[in-house]
Amino acid sequence: MAHPSDHSLCSPRFVRCGLVLLLLFLVGFVGRLWHLGEDSSAQASCPSCDCDCYSDIGSIPLDCGKNGPETNEEMRKDAISLLAEELSLQKDVADNNLQRTKALITGAKKTSSHYQKEAEKCNAGMETCEEAREKAEAGLIEECKLSALWEKRAHEHGWKDERRVYQ
Repeated sequence: MAHPSDHSLCSPRFVRCGLVLLLLFLVGFVGRLWHLGEDSSAQASCPSCDCDCYSDIGSIPLDCGKNGPETNEEMRKDAISLLAEELSLQKDVADNNLQRTKALITGAKKTSSHYQKEAEKCNAGMETCEEAREKAEAGLIEECKLSALWEKRAHEHGWKDERRVYQ
């Protein structure tokens, strides 16, 4: 007597074959749905073209699809809004640059004024120092003259210089 499990529908070979067929069916079904989705989205997003774009590949007109009044209007609106946005952005950039430049100029003026005041203080200090040096030099010359006069009088009265000069 044969085993009843050998002839049953649940044999591993039968289950494996059924799974492979189910997998092939699913792959084909998903592929077909995907292909249909591409066709419908391509048709929905592209407006009808008045020109014959496929007649000669080398002579495809550059304005194919732009003959429709709706397309032209949308293209003009888009171009105008893009240009307006670009002009607005350029104005904003120019305003920012102008503000930054004004701030830099103000800072440079403040720094220049500060350094000019410091230079004036320095010049006034230098003049004061120069005047004091000139007075000290004149006083030293006067002292040297007086010292020479007193030394001359001391020699006249018999004083002898006993200082030694080391060499």
